[in-house]
Amino acid sequence: MVESPQQPKHAIVLDPVVLVTGGAIALIGVAVLAVFLWMVPRAANREVRAACAALHPSDPNPALCPVGNEHCRFPMPAPDFTAYDHNGKPVHLSDFRGKVVLLNFWASWCGVCKMEKPQINGMAGDLTGDDFEVIALASDRSWSDVLVALVDSLTRTKVDGKDESMGQALELYHRALPDGVPFQVFLDKPQGDDNIGEIAASWGIKAVPESALIDRQGNIRAYFVNKRDWQSPVAETCLRSLIDEE
Repeated sequence: MVESPQQPKHAIVLDPVVLVTGGAIALIGVAVLAVFLWMVPRAANREVRAACAALHPSDPNPALCPVGNEHCRFPMPAPDFTAYDHNGKPVHLSDFRGKVVLLNFWASWCGVCKMEKPQINGMAGDLTGDDFEVIALASDRSWSDVLVALVDSLTRTKVDGKDESMGQALELYHRALPDGVPFQVFLDKPQGDDNIGEIAASWGIKAVPESALIDRQGNIRAYFVNKRDWQSPVAETCLRSLIDEE
């Protein structure tokens, strides 16, 4: 006589109803997580826009918008570029990926830029660190003009920099600003007879100052035409809202 096999004492029996219910719950959980991840960046972007609203940000320059995009909106990728420090070392905007960047387009010949520079200097001194950097991109043909303009705007020392050599300008700069400045300064030489630097022109800029607020992923989150008081409480709120964004 053949005995029928007995079910193991500890066998696990899966109820189809439980399986279906559990699977449905899991799918709902995944869907909720996906919606959450989709909403978080948009919510963060709304918070940044709200925090920066009092600074009256500008609309995107058409030169920054993708071709054929009639409804261009921030955030949008900041075009990468190569600029040069006073030693001729090339520096890329993408080198600062992972930090929030305030990119300020200016020039030594721009009177409004000189008025804005003390506020940029003070703000950069307060906020610059591992999470934040200020880059000042000068539409100038020579470093001597840039250095003399920094001395002029930050120390109120009137200097005729037209006849200054690079060596003289550096000596003046180190004497007047022995601790340097708390922001990065790079040269953006104009092409031909233009006054606006080649990089600034590629961004569609026709006059300075203009500034772009760029997040850690390299996206422009806000743009400002003309000068701002970067040491004002509203400016600090705007900048910190992006610095503190996770």
